[in-house]
Amino acid sequence: MRIKSISSGIWTAVALAVAVAWAFPVYWMFNSSFLPNAVLQSATPTFLPFGGSFDNFKAVFADGKFVAALGISLSVTLTTVAVALFVAFLGALAISRFKFKGRKSFILAMLLIQMLPAEGMFIAQYKMMSSVGLLNNVLGLTLLYTAAVIPFTIWMLRGFVAGVPAELEEAGMVDGLSRTQAFMRITFPLLAPGLVASGVYAFLQAWNEFTVALVVMTEDQMKTLPLWLRGFVQASATRETDWGLVMAASMMVAVPVIIFFMIVQSKMSSGLVGGAVKG
Repeated sequence: MRIKSISSGIWTAVALAVAVAWAFPVYWMFNSSFLPNAVLQSATPTFLPFGGSFDNFKAVFADGKFVAALGISLSVTLTTVAVALFVAFLGALAISRFKFKGRKSFILAMLLIQMLPAEGMFIAQYKMMSSVGLLNNVLGLTLLYTAAVIPFTIWMLRGFVAGVPAELEEAGMVDGLSRTQAFMRITFPLLAPGLVASGVYAFLQAWNEFTVALVVMTEDQMKTLPLWLRGFVQASATRETDWGLVMAASMMVAVPVIIFFMIVQSKMSSGLVGGAVKG
């Protein structure tokens, strides 16, 4: 028992060391965002933001392009999540609950689509958006993001839907519920963790995506936050790089993700674990 306790303590220490190493860059970004550039460039590192200020954040908000980029990113991301979850949910129900011709081919096609490198489709995507007048357009970028996340989202939700026995709905129908009522009252609440986990995936994919937006959104006033951050860093690099400003800008890009995780974290863990053991 003593050897087992020592072994457990060692593994706990290793896990804590790995966690600290993983979290330190995030903390360093947070810490640096409050410090002036002179302090950051000093030979002695400052690990606590004592004596710091919000000047870097004020400078970020003073850049008028930030608010516009934030609005575009929010519009594209939230629309992508909503549409992708709706379409993927219906697709997951179809391949899990119904037998139809071409079902296996459809599932195989979803997996093959995920293997295609995104870079190989840039020219086709650009020409397609250009032909329908959706370059530098929120709708055009949303369509591309939605198409990109739907296949994997269907695959994720398929496991959750398959893990809920159809007999539960049938039992509800025996008790007098219609098929729709049985689904909404019995099955749908059980799928909530899966929808949250899939929504987190879609949110991160759309919020952090850079390359497709770089190809499609070419005008300065139509930049998403990752594109704005790139331009912000490049503008800083034309003079002496102000790392405090860069870290503050990075924090502003990360804050909406943190808020989103705080809202859904209670459901996200159960959703990810549930998806691992179902289907």
